[in-house]
Amino acid sequence: MTALRPEREDAYGGDASYGAYGGDAYGGAPYQPPIDEETVALRLPEPPPLAGGYRSVPGASSASPATGTPAGGRAARRRAAKRRGGRHGGVSESSAPPERGEGRASAPSSRMEARRQARARKPGAAVVASRAIGEVFITTGVLMLLFVTYQLWWTNVRAHAQADKETSSLQNDWANGKRAPGAFQPGQGFAILHIPKLDVVVPIAEGVSNKKVLDRGMVGHYGEGALKTAMPDAKTGNFSLAGHRNTHGEPFRYINRLKAGDAIVVETQDKYFVYKMSSMLPVTAPSNTTVIEPVPKGSGFTVPGRYITLTTCTPEFTSKYRLIVWGKMVEERPRSKGKPDALVE
Repeated sequence: MTALRPEREDAYGGDASYGAYGGDAYGGAPYQPPIDEETVALRLPEPPPLAGGYRSVPGASSASPATGTPAGGRAARRRAAKRRGGRHGGVSESSAPPERGEGRASAPSSRMEARRQARARKPGAAVVASRAIGEVFITTGVLMLLFVTYQLWWTNVRAHAQADKETSSLQNDWANGKRAPGAFQPGQGFAILHIPKLDVVVPIAEGVSNKKVLDRGMVGHYGEGALKTAMPDAKTGNFSLAGHRNTHGEPFRYINRLKAGDAIVVETQDKYFVYKMSSMLPVTAPSNTTVIEPVPKGSGFTVPGRYITLTTCTPEFTSKYRLIVWGKMVEERPRSKGKPDALVE
């Protein structure tokens, strides 16, 4: 015969060449040669079984519809058993629940082992030292930040409150006719300084003590010992004042902005004394007391007169040098005539 024919027939005349396309007389899986487990060639994955135990892809092994036993040879049954979790259907190692304590550090086998593990967990001296140094740095930084906040903000708040209270007290005493003696005690307020251009209104107290005068937000009059200067009502002399440039109210912070002709007014119980700014010394040594002499050196004044001197620290936030501003009196006005023009404008 020249026609093709199947290689064999089953017991019932069926054509075994159908392979995966047909089944045996009992509906079982078609015959397939066993798969060689040792081959390195590619092969198709086994498709999932369909109802009735038949496969949807030709050539794949299937299970018996009655017993569910996988067909296709011993190798196929082994693979199926492995997928189910073992040769006899047991639970596979991957799906078995972990032993109690598994995944955690194993318990020490002896007391000595426990001590050795405890020492291993304990940080070394270098780690402890680095932590201590880090905490010291952090604490120091926090303290420095608090100190800067205190110096730059809180001292101004407190000094302004104290200065405002002293100014109100002076104004109330003057309004009520309460007179003060001509000589004042250290720390006692007796006048009010106005610098209109800088919007400064601050009480003047006797002395230049930090604790009694300057740190309380007031300006101090050089009125003690070798640094004693004239009062504003003196016929000649140099009425000299000191004030903070930074912190504690900083009343003289911007006196470097004054220009020639700017008004400086001293208000007392009876009069207003109006000065005009005339000159400035940007930098001088703190020991240069000649700047507050009756005829101050470096001011440009050459003869006795009625002068005012303002002194403060420079540069800002330091006390290394002193900044000096001088002025000359241009008007003495009784309070009964009202405020001078410099305070009305």
